[in-house]
Order: sequence, then C-alpha cells, then structure tokens
Amino acid sequence: MSMRRIGIIGTENSHVDQFVRFLNIEERHPGNRAVALVGGRTERNEALCRTGSIGLVVENPADLLGHVDAVIVSSRDGRTHREQAEPLLAAGLPVFVDKPFAGSVADAQALVAAAERSRATVVSGSALRFVSGISYLTDQAGQCGALRQVAMTGPADPDSEYAGLFFYGIHQVEAALQLLGDPVVEPGSLTTTVSRHGDTVVALTRIGDVSLTFTFVTPTDGEQTSFHATLIGTSGVRAAALTLPPDYTAPPLARFIDACDRDEPQKDRSAVLSPIAVLESVTDALAAAPYGKD
Repeated sequence: MSMRRIGIIGTENSHVDQFVRFLNIEERHPGNRAVALVGGRTERNEALCRTGSIGLVVENPADLLGHVDAVIVSSRDGRTHREQAEPLLAAGLPVFVDKPFAGSVADAQALVAAAERSRATVVSGSALRFVSGISYLTDQAGQCGALRQVAMTGPADPDSEYAGLFFYGIHQVEAALQLLGDPVVEPGSLTTTVSRHGDTVVALTRIGDVSLTFTFVTPTDGEQTSFHATLIGTSGVRAAALTLPPDYTAPPLARFIDACDRDEPQKDRSAVLSPIAVLESVTDALAAAPYGKD
C-alpha cells in the first residue's frame, strides 16, 4: 500500500498534538502519515514540524491540493470549517472534520453536498461517543423501561469566541443522540426552550417520546464541570460520568482512517447534520430569549 499523505488544518487545536503523535511518532496507522500543515511558518507549526518530522507548511487549505491524499480539519471555531473543508471535498479528498462539524446547519448542509457531489469521504464526530460511560448506558438502557428523558451535563460557554456553545456543547448533543440511537433530526423540527442564569444555560427539547435536557456550565481557569448523562425511564434510572481518556482523539481518527481505507463516500447525511440541527435549535432559542439570559 502506498503512503496516504495527510494534511492538517487548524493546528492551534491541542487535538493536533495527538494526531501527529498517533500518525508520525507512534505510527498507530501504518501507511498513513501527517506530511503538511496549514497556516504558515508560525512558531506553533514549526514546533509541530520538529516533533512530527513534517516537511511541508502551506498558507491556505487549498494549497494542500496536489500534496496530500486526505485532510484533517481541526480548527477550534466551527464557523471556519466550511471555508476550509469545502474546496477539498469538492476536489474529492477525504476529510475528517473535528468537532463541531460546522457552526450552522447551512454550513453543514453545504459540506455534505460537496462530499456527495464528488463522492468524497467525510467523517466527523465527538470523542465523547467512544467513552466507556456511553457503552455502559447503552447496555443498561433496557433496564430503564421505556425511555422518557435523557439529561446531559457538561462544560460549554455560550460566549466562547469559538462559536459559543458549538465549541464544547457539541459533545453533549452527540452523546445524547447516540444514546437515542442517532435519530434523524430535521433542521427546524424541534421546539426548544432555553434559560440562562449566570454561568449556566439549560436547554429543554424533545425528540419523539423522549425529553432532552442539556445543562451547559461555563468553565473557568480553575473549574470545569464534568460530562455526565442520566437516562430516566418508566422502570428505572441509570447514570454515568462520561470521562474522556488521555488519548481521547484516537477513536475518531481511527474511524476516519478506516473510512478512507474502505473508500466510503458520505452515505448518511443525518449522522453529521442532526447534531448541528439540535445545537442550532438551542443557540437560536438562546438568542431569542429576552436579553439572552434568564
């Protein structure tokens, strides 16, 4: 097998340290290597080049064309993902878009459309989907009877410079949808109410027969609430901490490499669109609330 050359966009994200380590240092995925970084010869990129023995640094995402066979987009601000990924998907390159997939439903739809037109592989997803707490709750769901509520808690800042709740809130949303079996959520289909008091935003919505409660608590330099999920059913309750392990980006990267190996085009639009539809309903409700807070 020839070497799959991977370019990385959004190197300010600490996730990139793990990606470079997995690919170039530990060589967890033989035949795959990070060979190029986007963003110019910054101090950060120079350090990554030294760490991972990466030889190519370009200014813009489109400059990767002709030099790489796949791309990781890891920019912190999901609002930049469409501009960065769309031309690469249009060219047929496989792209892994780190969380969140996009900063709006419109951008997410555009990325999926670009992938469908070129039959390119596009993968995205929260690392929280792969933690042991999710596996435990999935196994235990049958002990709760008919599910009536999923309650999620975790850190997220509605005023974050990285698209507000999209930056960290996507973890709660994707985990909740996985616990529900990843239902299709059409944009604009949810009725969502939001209250904000100080550092906490609480969002309530419903998918089918199940109520969803999301509690987003703004982290500080010294404090950060943990991710947690509770399932409430007609005959029982199950709860679990959702703890990210040290190498938490390893499963999403492995999923992307596997999709590339199978040359898997985008098949299920809802897999990447539904979480963005849910989170946009939350942020729209928050923006519409009086003065944006309770």
